[in-house]
Amino acid sequence: MLKLIPPVLGPDLLAILRAMGHGDEIAIVDANYPADAAGPALVRLDGISATDVLDAILTLMPLDDFVDQAVFVMQTVGDANKREPVVDAFEKIVQHHEPKMAIASLERFAFYDRVKQGYAIVQSGERRLYGNIILKKGILRPDA
Repeated sequence: MLKLIPPVLGPDLLAILRAMGHGDEIAIVDANYPADAAGPALVRLDGISATDVLDAILTLMPLDDFVDQAVFVMQTVGDANKREPVVDAFEKIVQHHEPKMAIASLERFAFYDRVKQGYAIVQSGERRLYGNIILKKGILRPDA
């Protein structure tokens, strides 16, 4: 065990987060997501909610503030304006860690395509529908 590192983040996921560079993207997906076939490195965290994974990752990883959007969720199929409850939970966590960040949404297949181009995928045990989110890694600025 290590101090200050959420126990949700095991060695495989910690290595991925450390290896990612500025602009690389990681997806946290729900239990229904076709992650095995998506392509990027996959870490499974069965039984752990996507919101717990998001909170743990954002404890360590900065988001990219050089782009207009660094956080993306999947739109509800058939109603792009519908906001699923899990998205509200995601937004609360993002705002806690990165108060200036907003969440954007992508159509389902555009979301799938973006995940395929990412650095890694974390498949959670999330059972709430549309419990999927993409994060673009930022930088740590030098101390003043």
